[in-house]
Amino acid sequence: MAIKFDKMADGQYQLDACGYVCPHPQMYTKKALQKLAPGDELTLIFDNPSSGESILAMCENEGNDVFDREEGGGSFTWKIRKG
Repeated sequence: MAIKFDKMADGQYQLDACGYVCPHPQMYTKKALQKLAPGDELTLIFDNPSSGESILAMCENEGNDVFDREEGGGSFTWKIRKG
């Protein structure tokens, strides 16, 4: 089990944090967002429901916009725009 952080296109990145429990998805999301430029988008995939609240609070505190949230098949896919 390994975290996957990939550049999908210019300004588009994906982080797969499935299989990890709190606080790891939030920590990995924070580290990934630090690598992005303002306006870049991160597609975050995770499967620990309790991580959602902490990730959302972190994004709000740091000025990042969670603009799309989907749930299905036991996982969550969120799109985050770095502020």
